[in-house]
Amino acid sequence: MEGLEASINTYEQVLDNKDWRVDSDFWTKEPYRNPDLSYVPIGDHLTKSQYGISILMHEDGGGVPIYRMNEMHDMLCDYTIMKTADVTDKEKRLFSLHDRDVLFNRTNSYQWVGRTGLYKGNEGARAIFASYLVRFRTDEAFILPEFLTAFLSCKYGQQEVKRRSRQSINQTNVNPEEVKEILIPLLKMGLQDKLKDAFDIAHEAHLAASEKINEAQQTLLDALGLANWTPPEPLGYTARASDAFAAGRWDAQYFRPLFVEVEQRLLATGRAVELGTILDINNRGRQPDYSDEGLPVVNSKHVRTNKVVLGDDNRRAVGAGSPVVIEKGDVLVNGTGVGTIGRAAAFLHEQSALPDNHVTVLRTSRVDPIYLAVFLNSLLGQLQIERHIKGSSGQIELYPNDIAKIVFWDAPDQVQTDVRDAVLSAFREERRAQDLLDAAKRAVEIAIEDGEPAALDFLDSLEEAS
Repeated sequence: MEGLEASINTYEQVLDNKDWRVDSDFWTKEPYRNPDLSYVPIGDHLTKSQYGISILMHEDGGGVPIYRMNEMHDMLCDYTIMKTADVTDKEKRLFSLHDRDVLFNRTNSYQWVGRTGLYKGNEGARAIFASYLVRFRTDEAFILPEFLTAFLSCKYGQQEVKRRSRQSINQTNVNPEEVKEILIPLLKMGLQDKLKDAFDIAHEAHLAASEKINEAQQTLLDALGLANWTPPEPLGYTARASDAFAAGRWDAQYFRPLFVEVEQRLLATGRAVELGTILDINNRGRQPDYSDEGLPVVNSKHVRTNKVVLGDDNRRAVGAGSPVVIEKGDVLVNGTGVGTIGRAAAFLHEQSALPDNHVTVLRTSRVDPIYLAVFLNSLLGQLQIERHIKGSSGQIELYPNDIAKIVFWDAPDQVQTDVRDAVLSAFREERRAQDLLDAAKRAVEIAIEDGEPAALDFLDSLEEAS
């Protein structure tokens, strides 16, 4: 019967499975394996398999950085980590990540379980990893960690992971012991080395992008003469009642002297305006009705400092009823969340998107939007954002009407151009890294489908084109 998923298996096959899998999905969804390749269980060539640490995490900057699933994108671990944890020296030694460790997400939604990322880290300042991640190290005589990462991320590796997953109402789990049973083709080292080269170049491109973002921030501060400025923090201060009435704020936080000095320094340039006066659009999104079709949705996790993540991470929704649709050149601002509130980035992707109810969309024809995002992320912008946020420590908000009150420096055209050029260069490096990693993943799929020579030809053709 056409389209029917059916498989006949023996009782001995079920007994031979380590977890006695009797569910039909496991036996009817076996991925394609190339009969000309040699396959072995992943576990045969692992030197380490370890759960992460279960510990309370925070965002106050103290402690050791700790990786979660959210900090893995495009098969690499991110360079910015939001959470930290207070650990003992023994725990730090036990859970510290080493360069080229492979992190595997063992529990989450069905969509994200099995996400895999390669850690490229500084050996002198290692991060640790959370309990819902598993660390794998490989015997590099047979399997390079870059190849393992690409295989688990490609469609054949994902099929293997998903068929082993166990779904409950709210989450999906994959037992790492079952991951070890996944059959992986033993590709020749020549091909694996080329995969490693792609990861290495992508890593360097990410670092180059970070340097360009730092260059953009430094250009802004240098132009204002504030590169070495230290904000004042006196032990005590006073404010006039009339100022409190005018601002509609009675909390002492709002009147801290460093906030006042930021505004004074900007106003003294003669080029400062309230942000609301130059914005054509200043709207928050709404909670979307997610669906399998429509535009990608950008939430607060996707709005990084001077970077918007747009890819497989983004769920989709139909745009009907949304107060605004994100277009190329808009500036997105994260409106909530301890440690992430106020992060801003220019949206540089060609595809339109939808903001959720935690993201504010700014649109302006008066100034360069890339420069605007860099200003908001600078010390000058972030101190003003800190001033204008509202709420308690557990639920803080930055509303569009408060964003409109930020004093903005409308820098000379050349400064805005220099900032723009640096950020666009960073964006190009990020895209280059993503293209390289996509090619590595596709090369593994080609090797499985058409053989290793075809995969090598694919990678060689990309090198020639570049």
